[in-house]
Amino acid sequence: MTAQPANFSAESVSAASLPKPVPLRPTVNLTVLGAGAWGGTLATLAERNGHRVRRWSRRFHAPIEDSLIGAEILVSAMSIKGVVELAPRLGQIGIDPATILVSATKGLDPETGRTPTQLWRDALPQQAIAVLSGPNLAKEIMQDLPAATVVSSSDAAAAQFVQRVFASERFRVYTNTDPLGTELGGTLKNVIAIAVGVCDGLKLGTNAKSALITRALAEIIRVGTYLGGETDTFFGLSGLGDLLATCNSPLSRNYQVGYQLAQGLSLSRVLADLEGTAEGVNTANVLFDVAQREQIPMPIAHQVYLLLNEQITPQQAVEALMERDLKSED
Repeated sequence: MTAQPANFSAESVSAASLPKPVPLRPTVNLTVLGAGAWGGTLATLAERNGHRVRRWSRRFHAPIEDSLIGAEILVSAMSIKGVVELAPRLGQIGIDPATILVSATKGLDPETGRTPTQLWRDALPQQAIAVLSGPNLAKEIMQDLPAATVVSSSDAAAAQFVQRVFASERFRVYTNTDPLGTELGGTLKNVIAIAVGVCDGLKLGTNAKSALITRALAEIIRVGTYLGGETDTFFGLSGLGDLLATCNSPLSRNYQVGYQLAQGLSLSRVLADLEGTAEGVNTANVLFDVAQREQIPMPIAHQVYLLLNEQITPQQAVEALMERDLKSED
């Protein structure tokens, strides 16, 4: 028997079987503070999603007040130095209470040891604040390669709003409710990336590098939880994910610092030739002070600190880590 063709006339197709129209994404007004690679990348991601974006930088010599008008999201993608300078100023100027501030800065204030969101919270106590962090190498994202990130806030509605603004087919955005842990993961791994750059620069091999990253994760969790982050957060995208990306790519500025130090270059020469800021250099100094004051074991960060301050050579840093007292893995 010959099979009869199915009747696919318009009348026979029910409304329930038709694909549902995708709702249009509402247009949002954003202002991005910072004109570096990461600020430019976040601005581009928002523009690709159809949002209106203003850019502001201290280098533009334009009044910041004009850039704040109508902003529903304010993205801070400046260095920690920029946050230290600008946060009190915005506190004096005042911004719309409904504006969500998104911190995309990875670093610690060298004077107080505070994180960027803690600085923003001091200046803007009534503002909804979120942290955006993850394994996000700006150059790869600008090449339209797939990536994922985390938006974290104690205000779940704010995190979800920011999530919808930045999410796309090539940029997946997750949320969580541990902004401090999310922020610390992205900050602490920069110090470890310097150590891993040294490891690769000295050609110590895959075994050594794997051991270093694994022990570094334990160190990050120890420090991060002591400072108030949640353990699980450090196993996520903003912790382990960011650590792996930063420690395995020459696109990472912090990795490049360690790698070039292992080649015999001075820190001043490395930083002079670097495009952008390697926040791990400042963070290593702040962590050393924290470790000394709070008596927190940070063997890897300690060796990075000594190396950056020209108290040891890259080879001596490796020897010091290998010669530590034998202990259990914890």
